[in-house]
Amino acid sequence: MTYDDPRLAVLYDLDNPAGPDHDFFRRFAENLGAEHIVDLGCGTGLLTVTLAEPGRTVTGIDPAAAMLERAAARPGGEAVNWVLGTGDAIAPDTADLVIMSGNVAMHIIGDDWHTTLAAIARGLRPDGRLVFEARNPAVRAWETWNDPVAERETPVGLLRESLTTQPPDEDGVVVMCCHNEFVDTGDALDVAQPLQFRSREQIEADLLAAGLVTVNVWRDWAQTPFGGAEALMVFEAARPD
Repeated sequence: MTYDDPRLAVLYDLDNPAGPDHDFFRRFAENLGAEHIVDLGCGTGLLTVTLAEPGRTVTGIDPAAAMLERAAARPGGEAVNWVLGTGDAIAPDTADLVIMSGNVAMHIIGDDWHTTLAAIARGLRPDGRLVFEARNPAVRAWETWNDPVAERETPVGLLRESLTTQPPDEDGVVVMCCHNEFVDTGDALDVAQPLQFRSREQIEADLLAAGLVTVNVWRDWAQTPFGGAEALMVFEAARPD
């Protein structure tokens, strides 16, 4: 799913505020000494702009023009290079660090996932890092992702919404069906949002096939080692030197 509707782009920050994940990515970039960072699937740039600082080049890439429009208008947005596109937009051998925050990695479905990892591997400098998060399919989080019809006031007016979730298919793709009614205008918007759940073993194999080596897998933003049963998986992968 891309947030091409400007109203959904406005709602994105409201529903996805900054949290400990943003602290983690900033800390990781600082500890790595990254001078060129790519935020792939940057969305509205809430995290991206905070990565920009003197002596560092930051590029935000997203396939949704409405999201990038908000990102560029954000305070600090002028310090970031905003690019409409996907992983193929990463210039070869340029990035010290590529990040995919939120559910970006899970939004990349099927063959596009392998294509994206290959593009990231090409874009990283030797010993560069890819850091991203995914959800452990063993926890079956999708079973809790069903919300009845409810209303709330938002920056784009009164919103009536509901969420139903289809169970995973044979490839682990879960589809979240989001119904949005903009009460003030009478408009309705239905969005099917696919997310692909992959196991730790599958992700590590996919990384290796793309030329990337898994360095760490954590279960939280404090970098506690993943034990196998936790909901969150945070991956650090490297392009070998």
